Amino acid sequence: MSQAALHVRDLCFSHGNSFSLSVPSLTVEPAERVALIGPSGCGKTTLLHLIAGILTPQFGEIEVLGQRVDGLADSARRSFRARRIGLVFQEFELLDYLTADENLALPFRLISQAPNQEEMSGRVQNIASRLGLQGLLGRRPAQLSQGEKQRVALGRALVTGPGLVLGDEPTGNLDPDNARRAINLLHEQAAAERAAVLVVTHDYSLLDRFDRIIEFDGLREVSE
Repeated sequence: MSQAALHVRDLCFSHGNSFSLSVPSLTVEPAERVALIGPSGCGKTTLLHLIAGILTPQFGEIEVLGQRVDGLADSARRSFRARRIGLVFQEFELLDYLTADENLALPFRLISQAPNQEEMSGRVQNIASRLGLQGLLGRRPAQLSQGEKQRVALGRALVTGPGLVLGDEPTGNLDPDNARRAINLLHEQAAAERAAVLVVTHDYSLLDRFDRIIEFDGLREVSE
């Protein structure tokens, strides 16, 4: 098994008759920070969803932290994703009816062998302290600023101690100053967990914060 945080081989995915995605090879090393850039609609988000096991490829292999995820059953993929992969979205994807601490703890609900309540609470409190969220844990998303929502979303992605963090335009809803703070915070907290980071971004002003930049255009149009 590969020791890489992520290794993709000969990946092919198609959706209806409109497009197909082809990725011959992609590797991200442990603790590496990689930015994925490219034109809108080229398949970057689809690639993240394949890596996370939200989608499954028609062909190829996706290995995350030594585990082949492309062949796992749905329930096993969900549990693996909750334990080992952190996801940060542009729209934050917080649940409005849950408080900040309940949103932070959400990944534990998807783990087949979740820690006990005391350990879960300890992890939530620890990540909240690291992100400066202690005074906000009882608030719902409607009571939080954009930057505060971003920190909760980031904490949720990191609370289980994942080895790989995937970000899909995670700073897209933030102004330039808060965007840079969010990326710095993401890298800082991921480094504390020794997690690799793969982020899709259109914000080229943030590229100096990454170890490597991949220009991606894996989408091949299919003629009718």
